[in-house]
Amino acid sequence: MTQSLRLFLSTEHACGYLPGLLARSAFVDPEAGLGPAHYQRLLELGFRRSGDHTYRPHCRECARCVPVRIDVQRFTADRSQRRCQRHNADLQLTIEHRLTDEHYALYRRYLQTRHAGGGMDPQDRKAFHAFLECSWLDVRFWCFRWHGELLSVAVVDHLPQALSAVYTFFDPNEHGRGLGTLAVLQQVQQARLAGLEHVYLGYWVEHSPKMDYKRRFRPLEALLGTRWLDLPAAAGA
Repeated sequence: MTQSLRLFLSTEHACGYLPGLLARSAFVDPEAGLGPAHYQRLLELGFRRSGDHTYRPHCRECARCVPVRIDVQRFTADRSQRRCQRHNADLQLTIEHRLTDEHYALYRRYLQTRHAGGGMDPQDRKAFHAFLECSWLDVRFWCFRWHGELLSVAVVDHLPQALSAVYTFFDPNEHGRGLGTLAVLQQVQQARLAGLEHVYLGYWVEHSPKMDYKRRFRPLEALLGTRWLDLPAAAGA
């Protein structure tokens, strides 16, 4: 990608990962006319998307948001992840292309139970679509069902050389299934079958409980400076 892009800085706001810190982001010019190949390169540079908007953290005094990805050819599931797969062998995966009332109802229940007061309004249908959909990417909704009942939805961007995990929401009553872990394992499996190179997981933040699960996918590559390197295993892992 040789196209130059303008970036805009957001205002500072409370950090969603580490209490007491302020965060801000650098956004790609929304008039840039991005497409899948552009976004693939931006992912390699540590950017992510929220809806149609592409951003990267650009905080004044903190650089703890580390972009991470799984090399699908080198990944090997650990014992806990293999147990998760066996435990969910009764689920059916369907890959869908549009968000429906069924998806929104599950999203509302998820936010009300798991992220109450977290800044996202479960009653805002317009924000739901604006957050998860993207007008210039191939976005698919990986739905896990038990006897037809929707238990989980993983929002996945399909790119020329990778999959990118955008967001996963699930039935709060099925927390014990490890549906977030299952979604990533399925993405790794499908990426490998398709001959893709990576599954991007967004940002990992040390000491943030929300991000602990990402480090369990090993080897996990992290963008450290300008190079993608294996992130060392956590102590005791």
